[in-house]
Amino acid sequence: MSDDAEPQRRSRSGVGVEPNSRTDGGSVETTVEAWTPSRPALSTRVGRPLVLGIVTLVVLVLSVPVVVTFVSSFAETATGILPRGFVTFEHWRDVLGLGDDQMAVVPGLAFSLAIATGGMILNVVIGVPIAYALTRYEFYARNWLNTLAIVPLVPGVVLGLAFVQTYPNHGRSALGLIAGYCLLKSPYMVLTVQSSFQSMDLVRLEESARSLGASWPRTFLTVIVPHAKQGILAGCIITWTLAAAEFNFTFMVVSGSPDPFAVFLYRNTSNATYMQQAAAVSVYFLLVVSAIAVLQLIGNRGFTTIRDQ
Repeated sequence: MSDDAEPQRRSRSGVGVEPNSRTDGGSVETTVEAWTPSRPALSTRVGRPLVLGIVTLVVLVLSVPVVVTFVSSFAETATGILPRGFVTFEHWRDVLGLGDDQMAVVPGLAFSLAIATGGMILNVVIGVPIAYALTRYEFYARNWLNTLAIVPLVPGVVLGLAFVQTYPNHGRSALGLIAGYCLLKSPYMVLTVQSSFQSMDLVRLEESARSLGASWPRTFLTVIVPHAKQGILAGCIITWTLAAAEFNFTFMVVSGSPDPFAVFLYRNTSNATYMQQAAAVSVYFLLVVSAIAVLQLIGNRGFTTIRDQ
């Protein structure tokens, strides 16, 4: 074939013609069409920006009050929602009881951190096995046990009255607060961890580990629990943050000093100026952010069977 026939292999529409060899020495011309990208689907062009816009709007609606409250805690005055006069730490000193004759609240904050952490740990020890049993096994009265696991989702004042009436000698102690926080917030731990277990093939994981010689306790602690660490971490964060500021149950049960954090918030938000209320709430914000950061750090580094080489 001559060189003059080469341009005939290409059409004006961008379709190319390529020769292929034959066994008898000849050639066969194969038509190769040019690839043109297709337009994205309407759901991709419209749905993705729409979802992104909704998520952004929700985040702004939820975060703006927190930011405004934190900023207002350093203002001298406020007109409506707009703070004025920066920067002063007077409201923080009043809330924390520093620089005057007021009682310092640091012991009360430390006490609250301890009892909230104790209730969270107790929730892990009790809630994780309950969630595992409800997900893994079929047994008599399983549905009833599942219902009882979320029964404590009642107002704190109701559980507080029942708790004090049932345990009059120990209900108002620190141990009583820890047990009460565990009972009151246990549904959140059970439900979040149960969701993680339900997304796993527990039977296959267990059979694989047992076939390699692992005992049941080792299988549970080194295989099942690490796979559910995200649910356990979420349950820890929820139970800790809710227990730290639980007011109804705490107000019904607590007696004596130091005051838990819920009572601290109540004293600094009732009949107080807006800036003092903002400072008290900002203390809670800082504690929650710090607790979440610590729990995520521990959760990401723990519950794993993989060792760094």
